Amino acid sequence: MNAELSRVSAWRTHLKAERTRLIDAYLAKPHATRLLSGLAKLVDAVLADIWAAHDLPAQAALIAVGGYGRGELYPQSDVDLLLLLDDRLPETEHARFEPLIALFWDVGLPIGHSVRTLNECADEAAKDITVQTNLLEARLLAGNVDLFQRMLEKQDELLNPVAFFQAKLMEQKARHGRQADVAMVLEPNLKESPGGLRDLHTLLWTSQAAGLGKRLASALGSQNPSSPPRGPSHRLADLSGTGLLRKEEYTTLRADIGYIEHLRIRLHLLANRREDRLLFEFQESIAAGMGVKPNASRRASERMMQRYYRVARHIRLINELGLCELRRRLLPQDPIRSLPGQEDFRAVGHLLDADEAVFERHPEHVFLPFLLLTQHRELQGCTPQLLRALWRAGRLIDADFRNHQDNKKRFIEILAAPRGVTHALRLMHRLGLLGKYVPMFGRITGQMQHDHFHIYPVDEHILMVLRNLRRLALSEYAHEFPLAHRVMVDFQRQELLMLAALFHDIAKGRGGDHSSLGAVDAQRFCLSQGLSTEDADLVRWLVAEHLMLSQTAQKQDLSDPDVVSAFAKRCGTVQRLTALYLLTVADIRGTSPKVWNAWKDKLTQELYLATRQVLEGGQRQIDSVETRKEQAREQLRLYGFTPGSEETLWKRLDDVYFLRQESRDIAWQTRRLLPMIDRRSHIVCTRLAPVGEGIEVLVYAPDDEALFARVCTFFAHLGYSILSARIHTTRDGHVLDTFYAVDPQQRQVAYRDILNYIEHELQLNLTQKPAQPTAAHPIPTGRLPRQLKAFPLSPSLSLVPSEHGRSHLLSFTAGDRPGLLANVAHVLSLHGINVISARINTLGNRAEDIFVIHGEALEQHARKLALEQDLLQTLRL
Repeated sequence: MNAELSRVSAWRTHLKAERTRLIDAYLAKPHATRLLSGLAKLVDAVLADIWAAHDLPAQAALIAVGGYGRGELYPQSDVDLLLLLDDRLPETEHARFEPLIALFWDVGLPIGHSVRTLNECADEAAKDITVQTNLLEARLLAGNVDLFQRMLEKQDELLNPVAFFQAKLMEQKARHGRQADVAMVLEPNLKESPGGLRDLHTLLWTSQAAGLGKRLASALGSQNPSSPPRGPSHRLADLSGTGLLRKEEYTTLRADIGYIEHLRIRLHLLANRREDRLLFEFQESIAAGMGVKPNASRRASERMMQRYYRVARHIRLINELGLCELRRRLLPQDPIRSLPGQEDFRAVGHLLDADEAVFERHPEHVFLPFLLLTQHRELQGCTPQLLRALWRAGRLIDADFRNHQDNKKRFIEILAAPRGVTHALRLMHRLGLLGKYVPMFGRITGQMQHDHFHIYPVDEHILMVLRNLRRLALSEYAHEFPLAHRVMVDFQRQELLMLAALFHDIAKGRGGDHSSLGAVDAQRFCLSQGLSTEDADLVRWLVAEHLMLSQTAQKQDLSDPDVVSAFAKRCGTVQRLTALYLLTVADIRGTSPKVWNAWKDKLTQELYLATRQVLEGGQRQIDSVETRKEQAREQLRLYGFTPGSEETLWKRLDDVYFLRQESRDIAWQTRRLLPMIDRRSHIVCTRLAPVGEGIEVLVYAPDDEALFARVCTFFAHLGYSILSARIHTTRDGHVLDTFYAVDPQQRQVAYRDILNYIEHELQLNLTQKPAQPTAAHPIPTGRLPRQLKAFPLSPSLSLVPSEHGRSHLLSFTAGDRPGLLANVAHVLSLHGINVISARINTLGNRAEDIFVIHGEALEQHARKLALEQDLLQTLRL
């Protein structure tokens, strides 16, 4: 027993020391393939030594599978093993292998293993494509060579190249679908995301199954120490020799794969666990380790991530080219047919095709395939031959190409096409042509945005905005945004909107105001394309002002006629207003799936319609107080309220209340309050928010400067976010407050089920005597988002008198977290500040909130300064 423990200790010590040596050598002089193959060979030797040290039956073999079978092992990857047993081995002998698996763990190897007989292995492979894939990469480590060869022969008998190809294609499609929402987000998966290592593996597996890697399969089965390295570079070399990859594709791909390998190695070393997501907390450290430096406008991590996204885009393109080529070789050829009026282009099944030299003869045809894809709805893409020709055509795009009239005309025609615009532009981008034709776009390709609400790189965000604009024009999506669809269909020259979308964020990362810089680029480009001065000016204006509508709608009081009038003056025309509205809807929806909500939809629509009314009629038609009262009375009659009964409540309200409320809201609040107003001191009423998402909460209670903070605290404990609050003080010393709240974690929550709970619990909370606040934070904040931990957002705060001087405007920007609003409200309460209204704007992990407040502390410099300091302390993370 002591001898066995001594041997285990020796193996463990050797494994740890050699692993440390290999990693130290990598850190001193990074060489990914050397480390990956070195770690695999180290484990090979230890496993073979352990196997040899035990008296095991001869009818067994120890086989490396999975990534370890490829001869590469990342620092924290599992060691995937297959313990293969001969069917003739008596079952009584099987138990002799059990201590071996435990021993592997004892020496420090993270084993992922399976134990199968030869027939069991064949049965599992016949049922499971994953088992077939693992066996493709099988490599003998120790044991019976003949048994291993028989397993390979059975694998060859079972393997149907066509069925395997189709299965792996479906598997990749499903994986890409699962990763679709996170493929280009801030924390990509280096292995599973589109453009990750798994895309390369899929290409390698399918080509090997198709017989293109037989020489490689033989090398994997050899124990010859002089065999060449069996890392990714060697495998790629085999693919390049088959004609599956061209020389230039292979050359660039080697560098790309090397970059992903370095990222994954450093990620494993930093995380000290098996982790393939490039998490926020590791990005800065990895960038520093790889020698990436920050510049004046971007972090080192942002520069590193930009290269990653460019590499991933290229790997995905290589994957597409290789799989298309394999499909052509394995599957029956589709019929070829001509296209009307086209000599150089034809259709092969549902794909567009041309010979590879077409653009060498006719450089002016480079944009023609994309235009044809928009004109022929039956065409779903390009053949690998045409894709390769287009990819190589990127070098033809220079100043002369950009000045060619045919190219200018076709580019604008693509943007103006009624169908297929998004597909065409995404294909142009994937092939690198869009960035060549619009060099400013090429510079922001893959550029990360750590602004806490964009989840895509700049180029992907722009393409999402372009997609959203096209979606507004299509009848099949009219139900999503009926108003936007109607005005989009009626909008003339939709290509101008597409150009504005293309340029609206194109100046990100340069420093300075990206809207102003992008407007200059947009106008110059439009004029260079032959657009009129008027059209170029519209695009320039849209880019310069693309944030104006969302900022006005979400941060200002739209019931104020002056706000709408000032906004209308800045727009000037209905055409500009409509274009800005459409671009704004598409832009907000393109930042993140979580940013857009029904409340933002309501606000943008409300501002658009009110401003359009001003621009078309000269002034906004606002109902008078009496008109709104009469409309509310009519609705109250429908619920059986007698004439005059409403005066019990309305005599306590001033005209400001009626001017700030819609008649339907006045009627609802009156209908709910009248039966209880003289019987309860605190009343809470709820309903599903009329905007279609979230809840609306009405609070009627004696005036209390801590009331707002207590309501915010209640919703913070509930996990809800307050998006809007309107506070009104009645003539008899009560407050009539309305809150709009949503559950940010569950967009499809059944709000109706919780209405009664909120009414009861919030009313109970408000009627109880509150504890005297003594601290700056009334409730503990929730878990801080990891992005904010890795990339803190410095808070900013502004506290200035309003224009009329009777109140103050408090605005701040800070990293959002659960409980933030409650803590801010608590600080205001501590300083005796009353809240008149609040506009809560949450953009991902970024809070941009505005309060109208008043109180004695605001009139004294020292107390005002103390308030600002306490607020900033609360906002800091």
